[in-house]
Amino acid sequence: MNALQRLEEFVLSGQAGKKIRVSGTIREVTPSYYRVSGLSKFVKLGDLLGFDARGKTQIGEVVRIDQDGVTVKPFDGRIEAGLGMRVHHVGDISLSPDTSWKGRVINALGEPLDDLGPLLPGPRPMPNEAAPPSAMNRARVDKPLVTGVKAIDLFTPICQGQRIGIFAGSGVGKSTLLSMLAKCEGFDTIVVALVGERGREVREFLEGPIRDNLGKSVMVVSTGDESPMMRRQAPRTALSVAEYFRDCGDSVLLIVDSVTRYAHAARDVALAAGEPAVARGYTPSVFSDLPRLLERAGPGEDGKGAITGIFSVLIDGDDHNDPVADNIRGTLDGHIVLDRSIADQGRYPAINVLGSISRLADLVWTREQKELVRRLKSLMARFEDTRDLRLMGGYQPGNDPELDQAVTIVPRIYEALRQDPSMPLSRDAFLDLAQSLKA
Repeated sequence: MNALQRLEEFVLSGQAGKKIRVSGTIREVTPSYYRVSGLSKFVKLGDLLGFDARGKTQIGEVVRIDQDGVTVKPFDGRIEAGLGMRVHHVGDISLSPDTSWKGRVINALGEPLDDLGPLLPGPRPMPNEAAPPSAMNRARVDKPLVTGVKAIDLFTPICQGQRIGIFAGSGVGKSTLLSMLAKCEGFDTIVVALVGERGREVREFLEGPIRDNLGKSVMVVSTGDESPMMRRQAPRTALSVAEYFRDCGDSVLLIVDSVTRYAHAARDVALAAGEPAVARGYTPSVFSDLPRLLERAGPGEDGKGAITGIFSVLIDGDDHNDPVADNIRGTLDGHIVLDRSIADQGRYPAINVLGSISRLADLVWTREQKELVRRLKSLMARFEDTRDLRLMGGYQPGNDPELDQAVTIVPRIYEALRQDPSMPLSRDAFLDLAQSLKA
């Protein structure tokens, strides 16, 4: 029996106590990960390992284990590991949120980013990857929510506890629409995760759309210059915080911008672990991680609160059949599509009403409202289908009464749906639309 086997038996027997710390040795360093020998039998996937560099412990997560060693993906953007350095076990990621966290800005590891002092730990730790509530014990989703955005409240209404995605290419107004939704009233707690976004947007968000609700908000920030591990961890941290307040009975609004950057980070981690790419560079684990993350939002068990999830999805190359977008769309309870051609016309928010859907809309609309929305969509579809014909001069008024009505009414509907962040939120979208058409 060699020395390593004897040490393994000694640790596993429980005789080691708390004074024994098993460590390994770094034997390979790459720009995105490093390899450690000597720890294969003492760690599991997801464990945190660390080494001392420049007076602090630089931590990373175990993403692969084999007989020859373990692969560690660091949370710091710059790897300061060197060959022969000793690496030890430092536990796992666990948060203990508290009500005093409201109004604070934290990073993906739950550390404060503002200058308001340390965070007070809550009464109990929340797991990093909690399982969603049991399907049979989850409460029903049936309480309408007024977002104040007319195009959404009219055509894709949302309920508390619903999960909906905002699908858009870059520069179409996705973040602006999210900032409008962040002003939504009727929530006890707001949790915002900015994943892979520009650093300047953090203060803009704090001092802009969420300013009035800052006292009941927790912001989790991982900017685009941070490591893939931090960008992958940020939505998980935000969900752990949201789950804590949900279990306290709060109605929670969760905004994640964006899930696509989470998928990109998860892909980078999986590729470092040796997974093969199967669809446009994405690995199989990405498509299993996404539903696991998204299912954590939604209603809690009976008697507890609910997490209303609004997830932005960045469409790569404006391809709405992108495998990640398609996977997310099939998991959520609805999707709001932002169209670049609508944005080019100066119509904001650039929501494609005909391409958007809320799977819980029937719980919100009355019978009369449902019939009205159906009729309006029919007119809008007729208007859009005949756009080329009208541009070529092939339209003659009086030949088709329905088309005449569409040509008269639809531009006025589009004008009534215009809304920007500086405008007040709508209290009754149907009433506002009726007044606009009457005027």
